[in-house]
Amino acid sequence: MTEAEERERNERTFLVVADDTEEMRAALRYACRRARHTGGRVALLRVVQPAEFHHFAKIGDLMRDEARAEAEALLSKLGADVQRISGELPVVYVREGDPRDELLALIDQEPAISVLVLAAGTGNEGPGPLISALTSRALNRLRIPLTIVPGNLTDRAIDALT
Repeated sequence: MTEAEERERNERTFLVVADDTEEMRAALRYACRRARHTGGRVALLRVVQPAEFHHFAKIGDLMRDEARAEAEALLSKLGADVQRISGELPVVYVREGDPRDELLALIDQEPAISVLVLAAGTGNEGPGPLISALTSRALNRLRIPLTIVPGNLTDRAIDALT
């Protein structure tokens, strides 16, 4: 095994799902701070929904291209935050499909990913669809620890924990 492969195998990679929720910021900050203090790094996953326009292929392609461009813009912005907080550029993944399925597939395909960090929703709807799925019927499909951060934690509270 080469030195680079050994380092990658031993390095902690904290995966955060980059979605449009407010609580995602808590998961991101937590992952960045843990990565900084453990010599690890952060990975970001953005899953875009597939275009539903089967009748008009060009419209579907345009919608897919727009969704991908929006995902890349978000990841670029979040990547700057990750670098500022963790000191390292993140690994970035963009997938198309069902968020739960794509998340589980990525974890299976990328052995460097060692911790999944999600933030619980703060509303009355519950912790969120990914947390609900991963803590019930999909839990046995996870090969890595799942860290759930309360979505209402302040930066100061997260910094005190990490």
